[in-house]
Amino acid sequence: MAELPSAPAFGLQHALLLQGPAGPFMKRFARELRAHGVAVTKVNFHAGDELFFPPWVAGVDVVAYRGDRPEWPGFVRRLIEERAVDGVFVFGDCRPLHRAAIEEAREAGARVFVFEQGYLRPDWVTLEPEGVNGLSHLPTEPATYLEADLPDPPRATPVGSSFGLGAWFYTLDAIAFTLDPGRFPHYEHHRPHNAIAHAAWWVRGAARKQWFRVLERGLQARFARELSGRYFFVPLQVHCDYQLEHSPYGDVIEFIEEVVATFAREGDPDEHLVFKHHPMDRPFREYGALFRALRERHDLGERLHYVHDLHLPTLLTHARGTVTINSTVGLQSMHHETPVHVMGTAIYDMPGLTSRSPLAEFFREPGSVDMTLYEAFRRWLLHFNQANGNFNKPLESAPTPTGIHWFRGSPLGARPKERRHEDE
Repeated sequence: MAELPSAPAFGLQHALLLQGPAGPFMKRFARELRAHGVAVTKVNFHAGDELFFPPWVAGVDVVAYRGDRPEWPGFVRRLIEERAVDGVFVFGDCRPLHRAAIEEAREAGARVFVFEQGYLRPDWVTLEPEGVNGLSHLPTEPATYLEADLPDPPRATPVGSSFGLGAWFYTLDAIAFTLDPGRFPHYEHHRPHNAIAHAAWWVRGAARKQWFRVLERGLQARFARELSGRYFFVPLQVHCDYQLEHSPYGDVIEFIEEVVATFAREGDPDEHLVFKHHPMDRPFREYGALFRALRERHDLGERLHYVHDLHLPTLLTHARGTVTINSTVGLQSMHHETPVHVMGTAIYDMPGLTSRSPLAEFFREPGSVDMTLYEAFRRWLLHFNQANGNFNKPLESAPTPTGIHWFRGSPLGARPKERRHEDE
């Protein structure tokens, strides 16, 4: 069979697909694997999975798992062994069902590949062997990237807006999950997934969006002019983001309080601190009362800002530095040559890219970004694990069933000999 253009070199005979992003992406990916001669088994865990990957997909063995979590490790291990599965694909490596499956796959000698939203936004998705983000196996030595001598990647095809389509897929997934008549009686979703509750939350989110649009009128111009170079920027992460597990914080609030307290003690009295709410967290969390209390407690007054929908690249361009737990906004900050301080575990946290000093010193002297290292690191990501495309919206220009322009290098070739984090 002739090789399809731009296909990643998995070298697999039989792939097992677990949960993907809500929507038809996993079905398109199965079609792509089948076109390369790879046998495919797909496991569905709830009615939403089944809606987008029905049992009658041609050429794919679709399995409905109706057991409970304690039974799952043994079930997936038997599935891997009986079908000689040599590659397991998941979306997100921290979901409890995926964590268990990953461990069983490793024990059985099968490779693991993890999909995630792109490290580089907005026109990329991530596909990385073994783990992503805090569980990534990417090398942490700058020399690895500086000496790689990789070619410049092709220019990305813009994806355009995909939020509405993604929200529609998620809504359908939640409705199917909520209305399921008990065919998956033991399934526990990794996050609240009741469609009725979500509808109420997103109505609240839409109202908040309009409210803060009025409140923040004129603020962006102030950050780009009067306060340019005189503030530190802090992008907040979703309150239930699994990446918080790769940090010392049990909740985003703990991170907020530590950053504000340190800035109040160590920050220049003429400088400001700007927190930006994550847009996907708008329906679920609102920290206005917390920031009002922190302004009063630390006597920061108008020096402490809490914003929602201001233009991210503008905020990064005019910031003196960026403080994050481990958000991919850190990479965007580097792209704008704005120094970064990481409070958790991040794939880009290495000498030359991020601050090596304590947060208090960062507020006094944030340093600079080694742009040569940043460009080398970016080329590595684009060569080995960043694919041009989107889970919700296939690119018409992509010559693949997934609608994705795959990266040039094999994801198998990017794996170092040892795990990145020996304690995980």
